[in-house]
Formats: sequence, structure tokens, C-alpha cells
Amino acid sequence: MGAGVGISVDSHPPDPTDRAPRLQIRLLGPMAISRAGGAVALSTRKVRALIAYLALAPHPVTRSQACDLLWDVPNDPLAELRWCLSKIRRIVDEPGRPRVEARGDTVKLDLADCFVDALDVARATHEGIATLGAERLRALSALFCGDFLEGLEIDRSPAFNSWLIGQRRRFRSSHVAILEHLARSVSDDAIFGYLEKWLQLAPFDVRAHEALLSALARGGRIREGEEHLAATARLFEAEGLDDAPIRELWRAARAQGEGSPRRSTAAAASPSVAPTSHEGSAVSREEIGPINPRRASVAVMPFVDLGAPRNVPGGLADGLVHDVITRLAKLRILFVVAQGSVFALRERHVAPEDAGRMLNVDYVVSGSLRRDGQGLSVTVELAETRTARIVWAEVFNHKLDDAFLVLDEIGNRVVASVASEIETIERNRAILRPPSSLDAWEAYHRGLWHTYRFTLADNERARHFFATAVRLDPTFARGYAGLSFVHFQNAFQGWAGREPEIERAFEFAGQSLMADDRDPAAHWAMGRALWLRGRQDQSIAELERTIDLSPNFALGHYTLAFVQSQSGDARSAITSVDYSRRLSPFDPLLFAMLAARAMALVRLERYDEAADCGVQAAARPNAHKHILAIAACALGLADRRDEARAHVAAIRKSSPDYRVDDLLTALQLAPEAEKLFRLAAKRIGEDW
Repeated sequence: MGAGVGISVDSHPPDPTDRAPRLQIRLLGPMAISRAGGAVALSTRKVRALIAYLALAPHPVTRSQACDLLWDVPNDPLAELRWCLSKIRRIVDEPGRPRVEARGDTVKLDLADCFVDALDVARATHEGIATLGAERLRALSALFCGDFLEGLEIDRSPAFNSWLIGQRRRFRSSHVAILEHLARSVSDDAIFGYLEKWLQLAPFDVRAHEALLSALARGGRIREGEEHLAATARLFEAEGLDDAPIRELWRAARAQGEGSPRRSTAAAASPSVAPTSHEGSAVSREEIGPINPRRASVAVMPFVDLGAPRNVPGGLADGLVHDVITRLAKLRILFVVAQGSVFALRERHVAPEDAGRMLNVDYVVSGSLRRDGQGLSVTVELAETRTARIVWAEVFNHKLDDAFLVLDEIGNRVVASVASEIETIERNRAILRPPSSLDAWEAYHRGLWHTYRFTLADNERARHFFATAVRLDPTFARGYAGLSFVHFQNAFQGWAGREPEIERAFEFAGQSLMADDRDPAAHWAMGRALWLRGRQDQSIAELERTIDLSPNFALGHYTLAFVQSQSGDARSAITSVDYSRRLSPFDPLLFAMLAARAMALVRLERYDEAADCGVQAAARPNAHKHILAIAACALGLADRRDEARAHVAAIRKSSPDYRVDDLLTALQLAPEAEKLFRLAAKRIGEDW
């Protein structure tokens, strides 16, 4: 979005159907403003443009920013801005209720008591279209009377036109998402109007054609289905797209026949879902057909180089996207659309939102790159295709001392952030699904959710879901890695017999490698299992292999730090853990990263820093007893004995018999480090 302005969704303007507010601003279609039910005459194009821009701005806009947006080298831009603001005041202000706020060098529109259709849609998109009922979806769909600010273009205002194009794409994508979810929630009698609008906005969206063909087949309207198939085939062929999936969908819809139970587009798009008769008992392989493993899918669209001439490929932006695609693919957990496809769509000027639907992927990454002297700024967004919701956005600012090193650093952080955000979304989505309806992918993420809670009961639930994942898909390497981690936790936490659990952790890590020896998570699992067996050198080799396979795999860097912090190179441990935190600053294992750093600092005799790190680790909501014990020992060495005893007391609320020997049994500290931890326990006292 141009000029740094996005859509604010923090305000909650009243719904026009609930005691309609006096001032209403319509931006979805030709711009219209009404006050107390009467139309308000609008002034010049720039006045209308400025009202829309300020209405959607999430923060006050500087006067210079507004001038740059709308005036291309005017004689007196500030004077023209003041003139526009005076016109806007006449339109939106009322006696005793000024809505134009000009403070210092900034301008803002206060529309808290107004209705703005675009803000209503933006707020619904941000909160989650998939969670809305049919009535709310209908009301949102009715707000669209055309494109955003339809008919409003301003000559010689490239910044505004860039912003306008971005907003039109964003709201069109939201409209498509609303129509898709409406089509899922209404009866066949009402579905066709929504499907027609959906296809008008997204003519290459395979799921829209699937929904229409299925509805026609259910209604026995075979001739109409054949006509739609023929027209769609011509449309796809004209664009050089494969129409085979559409033909296959029509064959399946006809085979299903009239009167069969309706399937949602979501279910139809997930053929790998294996229904179960009850939790933990899957139907037979013959009943569900051949295994078709599902992964979350993502397309990384070419970034826009804001400083390069148009239609000149091969610059820094293209290089960064090539790198991000390659590194995401190396993670082996996502289906990543190949470079050739996304760059071909760029050549056709297909917007990222439309590309996501054409490619039928779950997520789309898009962004821009700008060079300013010796600085480089990269803006990245991750959006859900089917809800048009931006789930993550970040701006990376770096000095351009070495372009290759800077792009390498940004690429690693983008890949780690995208993978982490997708994993979090998939994990949270899986936890809401009935256990009997999970496929292998969902069962794995359900297991992850339980794993990261670090309790005995949750660990057992995680084991169940990981076992379900590999039963449904015996080739799923990460399912075996999850099982290895479950047994690692049993041994590390002392929840079961240590030696048998160590062997199980090793066995499942081996199965993960057999399933996919290029998956970094498989080598991560083996590295942890080898560490449990006391084979530190082999463990480090496996963990280094993890990082070689995927330099942005944050857990690989953390686990290498975990091993090194106890008996290896403590300084290298700090470097690795700091890098893992940069790659994944909100990781579920952040407490463990901080604890590893604390142990390395203890070995370097930097006790005050170690204590601070330990306290931060123990404060994380899922920190377990060993983390609290590490914090207590670091505090003891820093001579902060009262704080150390408080942490010991916290441990003993759930584990009354816990002693420092339990911590030392779990860890594999070098002899000099073990002496330091025992010295800390002696300082703390209280039979610790």
C-alpha cells in the first residue's frame, strides 16, 4: 500500500442497520456521503481522495505525506492541502462534533461515531470471515456497489494511484472471500447468485467453478453444467491454463448425482481428509482410498522493486523471492509453488490475491523492496487466500553495506516467520476440529499444540495425535519426529523410565529419517535422541546437518545451542540461540532458548546476565520445572538468593521432592559446569 497507509480496524463504527449513524461514508463503489439520511454534495476529486485516504489511515497522517500523495510538484502544496481540509470540514464536521483533527504537523479523521462501509469490511476480514454467520455475510456482501472508489482516478498522482490500486485489490479479495463463505452457508436455491458474483470477480478460481458445477449437478441441471464447462475450458485455454482439473471436477460432480448430500467446497478441496469412526480408530485403507498426503500450500509472489524501472526482471527483489521460495521448499513441510509459475503470473500482471486463487493455495506471500541511498527496506505480507486476511506483516530495514549478506539475512527471517505463522495457524485450526475428522496434517498439528504445553497429560495426548498422523500417512516424516520428541520429553522430564524412552526417541527419529532424510526436522529429532544417548559429537553433527538443509530452521539453531551450552562451546551456544530467537521471536520454545542462553552464560561466569536470562525463561507461560531450576541456580550464582528460593518454592508446588540432582540427571553438563550448579544449590540452601 502506497504512502505507508493501511486500513485501520481498531475503531468500531456502528452498523448502519442499528440506529443508523448520522454520518455515513460509502467507499465501495462510487464515493457517497450522507448525513441524517440526506446526500452530501462532494467537492473535487482530490477532496474525495483525501477523505478516503484519511478514513482508512490507521494513524494520523503528516501534512507532507498528504501533499506527496496528491500533488505532483504543486506551486504551494500546503496551501492546497489547507484548502482541501477546509472543504472536508464542511462535509464531515457538525456543530459540537468536529471530525477533522489537525494537530501540529498531522491530520486525522475521527469517525468513531460514523459508518464507513470499507472499515466495516476491513474489520470483518481482520477478525475472520470464516467465523461469521450467513446474515452477517449477506450484510457485508450488500455493501459492495462496485470497486473501491469506483471512477475516481487522479492524473499525475502516482503515489495515490498506487495506494488506490492496492486498496481495490484488497477489497476485491475480501468481497470474493465473503462470497465464497456465503456460497458454503446457503441452500442450493440461493447459491447461484453468489456464485455468479464470485466468478465475475475471480474467473480462474477453481473452487468457484467446483462449487457451481456441484450445485448444477445436484439440481440435475446437466446441460447447464456442460455449457459452463465448455465456456470455462475456452477461458482457461485462452490464458494458457490447464482445464483438466475443471473437467475432472465436473465428472466427479456428475458421478455424485442429483440428491446426494451436499459437500462444502472446503471438504471437496481436501480429498486427503480421512474420516474416522471414533477418536483414535481410523477407517480402513480400502474405505478411504489411496493416501493423498496434504500440506499447507503457499505461493511467494515476486516482490515489487519500487526503485527499479517497470518490466526489468532480475534485480534484488527477484533474487530475494527466488531465495525465499528455495528456502521454504527446503523445510519440506509446505507445498511451495514453483518459481516458474509465480513469475509467469507476474508477467501477466496478476495480482497476488488473484494468483492465490488461480493457484488454489492456502497462503500467499507478497511484498516490496525499496532502496534509499545506503538503506534497504523490505515489506512482506502473508495472507490467507480464502479469507483475504493478512495474518502477518513486517518491514525489514537494513543498511546496504553488503547486498548479498543483507538479502541472506532478510531471506532467513522471512522464511522463518512465514513458516512459523503458518504452523501456528494450522495448529490453532486443527485444535478446533473434531478428533474424528482429522487428516494426517491436522493430526500432526493437533499433536504439536499439546506438545508445547509441557505437561504429562498433554504429552500423552500429543503421542496419540502423532501416532494418528503416521497411521494415516506412513510417509509423514514430521509425524515420526513428533513421536520422537514425545519420548524425548518422557525421558528428559522423568515422566517414564529413562532408558526405554531414550530408545523410543531414537527409534522414531530413525523412522523420520527413513521417511524423508532431507527434512530438517528428521535430523533435528535424531540430534536430540543422540544427545539423550550421550553421543554429543554425533548429536552436533546431526544438528549441523539440520542447519545445512535449512539455514532458517530456528529449532535447529536452538537445539545446537542447547547441546553446546552444557558441555560444548558456550560462546557458540550464545550465537546460535540468539540467531534462533531472531528467526523465531515468538517461538513456543522461547523459554528453552532463553534457558540455554542462561546455561552458556553460567559457564562463562557471567552470572548476572545468566540470572536475567533465567528469570525471563521461567516467566514464559509454558516453562516447566527444569527451566525454573536453571533460573534458580543462575540466581543463586548471582547471589540473588531470595529470588532463587522463590523459584524453588514454585517448583515444589507441583513437584515437592524436586532437588538439584533431578536437574543434573536431565542435563549433561561438563564437570566444571556441574560444580557451578552444585555451588548454586548450596547457596540457595533449603535442602536444594
